[in-house]
Amino acid sequence: MNKDQVKGRIEEAKGAVKEAAGKAVGNKELEVKGKIQNSAGKVQASFGDLKKDLKDASQGK
Repeated sequence: MNKDQVKGRIEEAKGAVKEAAGKAVGNKELEVKGKIQNSAGKVQASFGDLKKDLKDASQGK
């Protein structure tokens, strides 16, 4: 696992927590920020997955 994968998954988790907290307290702004952070984390994790796949392919794995 590379650092983009790790950081992305952490951001996904933090975003999910913010989104849930926003829903729980009725704070739409917090909920939206959580969704955005979650999505950004997914993008970063996907980028990390792609980097790993390319590295593995170049090494013949």
